[in-house]
Formats: sequence, structure tokens, C-alpha cells
Amino acid sequence: MTISADSAAQESETRQGSAASEAVRKFGITVEDYMLPARHPIQMVSPDGTPNAHTEQGAQPGHEYGLPGDAELLAAYEELVVGRRVNDQNSALVRQGRMAVYPSSHGQEACQVAAALCLAEGDWIFPTYRDSVAVMARGVDPVQTMTLFRGDWHGGYDPARHKVGIQCTPLTTQLLHAVGVAHAAKLRGEDTVVLAMCGDGATSEGDFHEALNFAAVFHLPVIFFVQNNQYAISVPLAHQSVAPSLAHKAVGYGMAGERVDGNDLVALLAVLGRAVKLAREGSGPLLVEAHTYRMQAHTNADDATRYRQDSEVAEWLAKDPLTRMRTYLTERELLDDAGAARIADRAEAVAAQLREGLGEDVPVNPQDLLSYVFSTPTPQLKEQSAQLADELARDAAATSEESAR
Repeated sequence: MTISADSAAQESETRQGSAASEAVRKFGITVEDYMLPARHPIQMVSPDGTPNAHTEQGAQPGHEYGLPGDAELLAAYEELVVGRRVNDQNSALVRQGRMAVYPSSHGQEACQVAAALCLAEGDWIFPTYRDSVAVMARGVDPVQTMTLFRGDWHGGYDPARHKVGIQCTPLTTQLLHAVGVAHAAKLRGEDTVVLAMCGDGATSEGDFHEALNFAAVFHLPVIFFVQNNQYAISVPLAHQSVAPSLAHKAVGYGMAGERVDGNDLVALLAVLGRAVKLAREGSGPLLVEAHTYRMQAHTNADDATRYRQDSEVAEWLAKDPLTRMRTYLTERELLDDAGAARIADRAEAVAAQLREGLGEDVPVNPQDLLSYVFSTPTPQLKEQSAQLADELARDAAATSEESAR
């Protein structure tokens, strides 16, 4: 059967009209107001830790958010403290030679924590290489999370068990993986939401376009969470895009976009929480851009002083998500000295677990180099495995003979 271009366009228009009607029904606004992000990033707590009045939150009709519950805020703050301690501990472990590389998310931890905590147990998250704190906040063992960064041959944890994709080093490929999982879940009739994390640099990649377009066309429950930390390694955002914001890119694919202060944990929980709810209810994919900053170098191999000024870093230091959230909770009398001490003790315990676990020598089996390439080994792999086994046997025999002399 042949479908004409006119009928295909009509079908697409019908689907968009249905989505528009749903948006208008839910929020009492036009579809344009629903799809376009708020004029200013949503901010519920100011950098000094004081709550913003409703009129100062950047909200407008269709972009209004309720305050997360006290228990949710305290749980998120705890993960924030643990995440900061892990970032600092891992940076030390790299200097000690116990990790090969570590892309720190110091300063971005609020994004990481909110991304993990907004999801239900059966949902999936697909992280980047900088999202270790999000992986741990989803319940993955800290040492297993860091296995990748000490140069092991595997990712360290079982993605299917935790519903956490392996941290992706290739830029943007995880977005396509996320869309594939969401499509499969929809075909099976599963109640699954997928959150795909990326940075501002990823929005310049072709995979970004393909992932968003596929998700929109097939109306998939995916949230694309862009952590705009201002730099794609050494390239500033101004040299990547001149769009009003990265969230504005959503409308070009027929999905809703939103932007939020990425150092405001309260706003992040509210915005991502609603995005998950909308996706689960069938509103299709959404794009959320968080404005944040990478306080440290891209990795330990990077010299950030070559492309940014200390004054810029100092400006963002005053917006630190950890001190902001601590002040906010303390002023609301939700966090006292005893609670802060308990959280600090847990953070130190996780740091000690990392020191101990990453300090252990891991037994190496050279055959692992060939054992996991294909589920069914090819003739070439079998031949190479036999050659390796013979070489290992000869080395062992030579060592034994040397010892006997």
C-alpha cells in the first residue's frame, strides 16, 4: 500500500493536534505556551539559600511547580552531600594513581541527584561519563560505579539489574540507547519512563537530532535532560549555538521544553518530577535544560585555565548547590546539627569504601580480552584464544623452570 505525502502530513498534523488539545486541557494554555520553555529558568531557591516568592520563580501559566515534600528534600540533600564527597575523593584517587581518569561533576551534583531521584524503581536512566553521582544515587555500588574509570575491561555493574545504562564515553550515543529502550517499553505496554542525560556539547551532535526526532515521531516516554555546564570540553556554549536556549530546540521536534536553574535542587526536583509524571501519562518526550557549571577541569588531563578565567569560576562558586541547599534546609528547620553529622558520616563511609575498594589489586585473566567479544566466538577468536593459551602455558613453564634453578 502506498501512502501519499499529503496523507502522511495529515496524519502527523492530527497527532500534533491531539497533543496540543491535551496540553490545553491540562494547563489551560495554548500549545505554543506549553511547548516553549518559560522565559526565565525556573528557580525556587535563590543562590543565598532563601526561598523565592512565586512571582520570582520564573514561572508562568503552564510552567508552575509545587514545592517537593520535606522528606524528598532531605533525602536529596543527603545524596548531594555524598556526591560532593565522592567527587573530591575520586579526584584524590586519580592523583594517587588508583584511578586512570575521572570526569568530576563538582558543582553539578544537584542535577545528578534530581535526575536519579525523580524516577520510579522500574524506570531507566542513561548517564554520560560525568554522571557517576547519578548512577550511585540510583543504588549502584560506589566501587562498581567507578570500575570503568580505573581502566577495567567492563563497566562494573549490571545495567539490566539497576536499570542504569553503562556510562557512555562516546558523545551522545546514550540518547539513542535511551530512545530504543523507551520504544521497546511502549511496544510491550510497560509503564516505563526513560531519562537520558547529556551535556550542552551533545546538542551539537547528529545523534542528538536523531534521538529527539525519533522519540517525538513515535511519541515515546523519554526525558532528555541537558546539563548545560557552559563548556563542551574547551568550547564555550556561544561557539556551539545561538538559539535563545537549548530548551528552545525542543519545539523544532514537536516536544515541550523547559529550563531550570541547575544549581537549585528544589527546582530540579519539581521540574524533573513533573516531566516524569507527564511522560508517564502519555504526553510524549520532553526536553529539560539545566543551567549549571563545571567547577573543576573537564578531566584530570585537562587544563581549564587555558580557556576560562578564574573570575568566571568564582562567580559560579557563589551559586554552589550544596551550600544553597544546606542554608535553605537549615533556615526551614528541616536540618539540624545531628542530621548534618549523620549525613557527613555516611559520606565519609562511602569515601572510605572507595579508597578501600579501588586500592585492591584486581586479578587479571588475559583470556577476558577475547571471551566477551561475541556471545558465540568466531573461528578467528577461537584461534586467537588458543594461541594466547599456548603462550601463557609456555610463560608459566619458563617461570617454573627458572624458579627450580
